[in-house]
Amino acid sequence: MRFPLIAASLVISTFGFSAEPEYLKQGPDIYDREADGMVQISAALTQAKAGHKRVLVKLGANWCVWCHRLSATLHDSQPVAEALAKDYVLVLVDVNHRNGKSRNDAVNEKYGNPVQFGLPVLLVLDEKGRLLTTQETGALEDGDKAHDPAKILAFLRTWAPKK
Repeated sequence: MRFPLIAASLVISTFGFSAEPEYLKQGPDIYDREADGMVQISAALTQAKAGHKRVLVKLGANWCVWCHRLSATLHDSQPVAEALAKDYVLVLVDVNHRNGKSRNDAVNEKYGNPVQFGLPVLLVLDEKGRLLTTQETGALEDGDKAHDPAKILAFLRTWAPKK
């Protein structure tokens, strides 16, 4: 019984997530609040270059219900998940400001203040790190409860690398 607990704590510490969610009402954290977004993007660019993919950066915060909803759609919609896996390296960057601490302001500044459009917001980068587009995600919603997989898929296909 001790092994599963040790393994679980290794997984948690490996990803930088604490055992306690930042915002209990939202459930488990989807953003690593300790991660350096510039380092995350750099690692994703290395993967993207090797696989001839784009980098999809999802800026958000653990308190953001729409951030959780978009993550669920990206994961749960099979066509969306397949398009992501085929053409993109996904990076979730925490841009929350809490308790006087700003997270990853350098990412927001580097890419022209995309959080001005609200959260979540998507960035598509080519394998060299050049910003191809910024997408506010309200346009990808379907009503007031979810994102539309068809709209997300169309967006992903539009910005996928030409092969």
